[in-house]
Amino acid sequence: MASHSESIIREPLITGTNITYGQITDDVLRPVENMPGKAWWIGFTVASLGATLWVVAISYTFWFGIGAWGLNKTVGWAWDITGFVWWVGIGHAGTLISAVLLLFRQNWRNSINRSAEAMTIFAVICAATYIGAHMGRPWMAVYSLPLPNQYGSLWVNWNSPLIWDVFAISTYFSVSLVFWYTGLLPDIATIRDRATGLRRRIYSVLSFGWTGSVKTWQRFETVSLILAGISTPLVLSVHTIVSMDFATSLEPGWHTTIFPPYFVAGAIFSGFAMVQTLLLVARKVLGLENYITMFHIESMNKIILLTGSIVGVAYLTELFIAFYSQAEYEQYAFMNRISGPYWWAYWSMMTCNVITPQLFWFKKIRTNIPLAWTLSIVVNIGMWFERFVIIVTSLHRDYIPSSWAMFYPTWVDVSIFIGSIGLFFTMFLLFIRVLPSVAMAEVKLILKSSSEQAKRKILENGHVEPAEAEFYIGSLGKFDSVEQSSYEKV
Repeated sequence: MASHSESIIREPLITGTNITYGQITDDVLRPVENMPGKAWWIGFTVASLGATLWVVAISYTFWFGIGAWGLNKTVGWAWDITGFVWWVGIGHAGTLISAVLLLFRQNWRNSINRSAEAMTIFAVICAATYIGAHMGRPWMAVYSLPLPNQYGSLWVNWNSPLIWDVFAISTYFSVSLVFWYTGLLPDIATIRDRATGLRRRIYSVLSFGWTGSVKTWQRFETVSLILAGISTPLVLSVHTIVSMDFATSLEPGWHTTIFPPYFVAGAIFSGFAMVQTLLLVARKVLGLENYITMFHIESMNKIILLTGSIVGVAYLTELFIAFYSQAEYEQYAFMNRISGPYWWAYWSMMTCNVITPQLFWFKKIRTNIPLAWTLSIVVNIGMWFERFVIIVTSLHRDYIPSSWAMFYPTWVDVSIFIGSIGLFFTMFLLFIRVLPSVAMAEVKLILKSSSEQAKRKILENGHVEPAEAEFYIGSLGKFDSVEQSSYEKV
């Protein structure tokens, strides 16, 4: 990549003044090649306890059936589908960062795409566990696919949105997994070349014979673009199909055409919030501040602000359409959300998803790491409440008042949800121990064009107009990641 292909006035994507290709490799592989520190062990212990709780709760559910949950004849869906939709939504940011931003040649994705892609894989696995548990007879899950079987002509019900879910989620998982692993190949080969003994043999198998030749890189880039083109429609289609679980019903509060774009925006909203939750901690613990800079953090916060505003508009549109339609059952469904027994869930949703993200209009908050991390957690709490409000408040009061009922979660409901979070973090912590959390090969591509030292070199060599150079140096105060003292000699 040419060294003058990026505007001098843009904030560097790699900070530090003495970064080399070798140092990038050493910095990224330090967590993989060295023994884990105390912070990793503490996190892994807590996450493992959560995963153990998940195993206990799931085993209890399989033994006693879903009657162990707090469901009743009126509220047949509750925390199970809430958790499922929540996890699928979290997985959307990985595909957006990996595929869509790649097609649009957004180089700022290079430092965060690997962790976001891994997050997608683990989130979809957590979502799939809810589907298996909710079936009641999980050993029959294989028959949700149209496979040859010993029962004769047994076909799935193609009219069921739940079958659409099966194909949407399985396709999404398969493509995301292939995309993630394809991007890992050059980095796994780097680990292989630096490893010895058994580790070398393991990584040699995992690298699929990567040689680093020109032909290999050409094929790698071609496959990456093809997979990005395949993955991009999935960003829209997967959560659109998940929303069809609700929108194709006749239930007041669900039967609405706004659900597909509303769910997609909410998925990207919650997905980017989870990326922030993970990376703000990882960059500090793993020492990756030069590669995951304040520019990356601020860019993701801007996307959270945008998608949060879209979600807020969707909430207001729902209320307006319910009023404008003059459909009394639809109007009651929304009045019940606002002022019924679950009013606290509705207003928690509105506060976390509509009001809180508006704080990101202020640069001081967008660039404040503790506040950004806190707000990312608040957003994901709000998105869980959104799914809870949509599902439970629409079901617990139906057309017959004598059938009205409240939903109260049991310890099994709570344990499965908390346990799924533990399972997710267990997988993520294992991932950063055995595989690079930053795409080294892609970060190295922008070292000579988008790094702080590259911009300093351009200035020192006089390759820009004096006025433009003066403007850049005067703009350094806006670049929170850049040390201004390094430009004094320039």
